[in-house]
Amino acid sequence: MKLTKFRVSNFRSVENSDWIETDDITALIGVNESGKTNLLLPLWKLNPAQGGDIEPTSDYPKIMFGVIRDDPGNFCFVEAEFETVEAAAEIAQAAEIPQEIASTVRVKRFFDGAYQIRFPKYTTVRAVTSEWIARQLGQCIKSVETAAPLAAEKKSKLQASLTDRLSRIVDELPSEDTIDLIQLGEILNVVVKLVPTKPLKTSKLVPPVKKLVRQVETRIKDAKGPEPGDEEDVVNTVVKVLPRFVYYSNYGNLDSEIYLPHVVENLSRDDLGTKEAAKARTLHVMFNFVRLKPNEILELGKDFQDVYRQNRQPTPEQIEKIAEQKKTRSILLQSAGAELTKKFRDWWQQGDYVFRFEADGNHFRIWVADERRPTEVELENRSSGLQWFLSFYLVFLVESQGQHKEAVLLLDEPGMGLHPFAQRDLSRFFNSLSSRNQIIYTSHSPFLIDADRLERARKVYVSANGSTKATSDLRHNEGQDEQAGAGYAVYSALNLLVAESFLLGCQPILVEGASDQHYLTAIKTLLVSEGKITPARELVFPPSGGARTARTIASILTGRDEILPMMLLDADGPGKKTASELTKATGLYAEAPERVLSVADFVCFESSETEDLFPAKFLADELDRLERRPETRLGDCIQPGSPFVTQAEQWAKSHSVCLDDYWKVKLAINAKQRALTVGIGAFDDVTVRRWIKLFNAFEQ
Repeated sequence: MKLTKFRVSNFRSVENSDWIETDDITALIGVNESGKTNLLLPLWKLNPAQGGDIEPTSDYPKIMFGVIRDDPGNFCFVEAEFETVEAAAEIAQAAEIPQEIASTVRVKRFFDGAYQIRFPKYTTVRAVTSEWIARQLGQCIKSVETAAPLAAEKKSKLQASLTDRLSRIVDELPSEDTIDLIQLGEILNVVVKLVPTKPLKTSKLVPPVKKLVRQVETRIKDAKGPEPGDEEDVVNTVVKVLPRFVYYSNYGNLDSEIYLPHVVENLSRDDLGTKEAAKARTLHVMFNFVRLKPNEILELGKDFQDVYRQNRQPTPEQIEKIAEQKKTRSILLQSAGAELTKKFRDWWQQGDYVFRFEADGNHFRIWVADERRPTEVELENRSSGLQWFLSFYLVFLVESQGQHKEAVLLLDEPGMGLHPFAQRDLSRFFNSLSSRNQIIYTSHSPFLIDADRLERARKVYVSANGSTKATSDLRHNEGQDEQAGAGYAVYSALNLLVAESFLLGCQPILVEGASDQHYLTAIKTLLVSEGKITPARELVFPPSGGARTARTIASILTGRDEILPMMLLDADGPGKKTASELTKATGLYAEAPERVLSVADFVCFESSETEDLFPAKFLADELDRLERRPETRLGDCIQPGSPFVTQAEQWAKSHSVCLDDYWKVKLAINAKQRALTVGIGAFDDVTVRRWIKLFNAFEQ
């Protein structure tokens, strides 16, 4: 199952948050104390891999503590929506619904720990259309009119009476398009009275009326029936197939020296504080991973204290037994260290580390060495980044195995102690890890934000009323200071991308806006993946923020070699004006006009924009998915060979669809994700040749 979105209803400082959409990797970006952790913890407790029970004193919002404590089952704690994928068939069978409806499931957990299951695609019928009841009545009338009445029925004129009364019901149907259950019940009562008290057994007139009664009764029963998710079997089935959530924070980092009696004691306690519980959890998984038992290591390390306390000397047998125990412990520790060294080396590429475990009486130590520093050093004297990586590695590896192998990883401020380059490596590592596990992490470091995949980022901030909010709108909101700090890391990541474009050997292609960046990044990925282009340098697409500021950004990106960056402009009014100003005799590109490209040169019609590099039908279908309200879909009326944006805006105006100010960016994000999912094979040859021509022009 794949998590698609979630929201926290009541948790500490979070009050009824909006839905937070999730990708394979989702970054919750915000300043300290903005409440990022308070979004992760409830999600962890939706279905935790280890621990994660709902605790009143720590999890109930303080402002509602008394109210929720009195009735915890009436307050939602966290809610999440999933694509059920391979579990859809099992859920559909349990709920007795079509597999398509079971393909999406919404799971709520309440403060008392109970679950509620809903299917967003399931529509509960609370009314029927007038057309439906009229059709059922019409079929009944037709059946009665064509049936052969019995002699007694001819005498009582039952046939004429039934058709007349049924026709009168049709004539008296409400003029509204739908009929609610009360009205349907009234119609049912009238039809029931049409059935004779003692109908003749061989009657051909009465069965059609009885069939009509059964049809209406069934429709009313279905409308009043419980949701399919209310059945206990359905709840149990969904909860059983839910992905587990593995939560990890810096609190769980390992220490180099561990006092074994405390470990043995803490592993058996359930009243530890947050930090102590996190450390105990990491120690627990570490000992399990290397197949060691703390109490066994402690027992094997016992010496002759009991003998000495009795003022006796140890016997040869006792000496031999103690020596054998210590030898066994030494072998166990050496084997455990070698196993950890091998597996960790395959997992983390930042260094070639060698781990050694040592036990001395009641003390357990972890020593680390590597090729550059062959002298062993205690773990806590190595970088905090290594401590985090090792600790997270152990927790992830143990808790994501078996039934948790497709667990959702919730990482709280990962890699805080890592060097920026190592944070970049961690970000790339997330990309590889996301093929097996969804990842949601919190951060305020720009080095952990992929500027090429900003659609993964969600800003987290404290709103005016003091509660935590999260949004995928990354734009800077003037005058809203509560969001400025949340977006700073995102802007810094963009600045890093721009800096890298001329400081680290990349080739910048300046575009007008963020939507252009998304489209071109998608095209680049598709072409490179199929070997259609082999760029000599990494192509990046820094946005200028609009045609007006393109000149300023271009001059900044010129860099030391004084080579102007390539620029791709729309062929609309502002784009043409900018191109003219840049290439005129006194313009910045006067001596290199060929470096200012127009979209029209590649799509072959005027007023075209970057959107027109994609098939119009492809973008129209994506916009229809975003705007599901109008009856006439844009995909049914879009015309190729004409600017897509103009057509979309005209369609929206004529069908009363309110496109927000940033609809182009939202569409670009969806189109990018869709294009990368379906692959280059989903696009026609004309489109692919157009893309290749454009990217060859970039290389020139």
